[in-house]
Amino acid sequence: MNKHDESTGPSDVQQITLRGPAELADALPYLMGFHPNDSVVMVALHGGRGRFGGRLRLGIPREPEEWAPVADQLAHCLIAGSERRESRPDAIVVFLCQDPAEGESATQTMERLRPLAQRLRTACGAFDVPVLEALCISDGRYWSYCCPDERCCPADGNPLALPGTTVMAAAAAYAGVQVRGSLRQMEARLMPWEGAVAEEQERALDSAGAELVSRILDVDGRGEVAGRTLALARELMRRLGSAPAAGPTEADGADHGLITVEEAAAVILGLQDRETRDRAAEWMEGLEGGTALRLWRVLARRCVGPYVEHAAAPLTLAGWVSWSTGDEAGARVALGLALRADPGYTFAQLLHQACNQGLDPETLRRCLRSEREQRDGGGGDSASRQRGGRRTERRTGPRPERVPPVRRKGGVANRQAPGAASRPGPAAGRGPARGTRRRAGHRGARIHD
Repeated sequence: MNKHDESTGPSDVQQITLRGPAELADALPYLMGFHPNDSVVMVALHGGRGRFGGRLRLGIPREPEEWAPVADQLAHCLIAGSERRESRPDAIVVFLCQDPAEGESATQTMERLRPLAQRLRTACGAFDVPVLEALCISDGRYWSYCCPDERCCPADGNPLALPGTTVMAAAAAYAGVQVRGSLRQMEARLMPWEGAVAEEQERALDSAGAELVSRILDVDGRGEVAGRTLALARELMRRLGSAPAAGPTEADGADHGLITVEEAAAVILGLQDRETRDRAAEWMEGLEGGTALRLWRVLARRCVGPYVEHAAAPLTLAGWVSWSTGDEAGARVALGLALRADPGYTFAQLLHQACNQGLDPETLRRCLRSEREQRDGGGGDSASRQRGGRRTERRTGPRPERVPPVRRKGGVANRQAPGAASRPGPAAGRGPARGTRRRAGHRGARIHD
């Protein structure tokens, strides 16, 4: 099999032939850009030499009852997406990555996941695409679900190669492809605050919601809130960009110190408006994109408590900027968390699908640049645009506006957002108009266009 680089690295690097389960298991972190934890990873293969194509990653569902429908959905998404991108896959490789649960051995983990591996093989076979190899990776060891020969695939598994000691590692280092740690470590930079600071941020979100809800429901007020949101976001980006440079861990803490809970609350709630979020998506390149990414990370961590679903907007923007600037691994992580926060967030679904299919983000960048140039060039009535008038240009996705929440006496029920796979579709689209409200008892009534 040949190594196929995504846009995170050079497209003309030397091809590397992978032979057998051991080299496939070693290649996985380089294919994804990180070590996946608790994940199903599926990779499409094309041609007689097995060139790597599109890939999908999803958290392993906790309930075995969910495995069959998830397997069907993943097989359909990968195969249909590959057909749209280039051609139908000739085969698929499946990886199941999960460390043992408490009191469980790695071998027991492998056996527990065997029915999921079989269901994935069956789901791909239903589309007449065979699973060439299905591997389980757990606690530093790997097993093949396809090879019955215990001489090469013993019952207690084989140890993974030491990091940096394989041909794949050498080729990746030469090509500039980096493995950024584990998925868990990358997700930790985007997870909500906890503790006393989270309680302070939640109170600020409650106060901001009580102030903004009536204005967003009004056409004139909605435009005013959008203008204030974007102006404040730009000020926060200026503030972040002026701060001294620091390492990733130190930078996250330093960035939080530059933004008050009141400022974070105002921007988080303002971004729930789809058109405001689309305007913010234009900050996607160069130094502007870098400071925007830092801001979206801060805001994602500030979506605490019952506001966790509101993180879908800043997480999706973080994923978009990461993808736009060539960091596909970071994009997948951020977009996956956005779908975990709100499985129905259309913009995240479309970006996640496009990123997994290896599409070029330049198409969407051109659209956003064009909209920015038209607006900055004075086309149309700027006053009517600020009042929230409908745009005639292309929109980045059919996102409903989300009205900021108001605290209800006695508290509200928290909604637990399940994981979700992205749905196939174009990189942008317009959804049908319909009107619904979230049922009482949840923060943030949602109004669809």
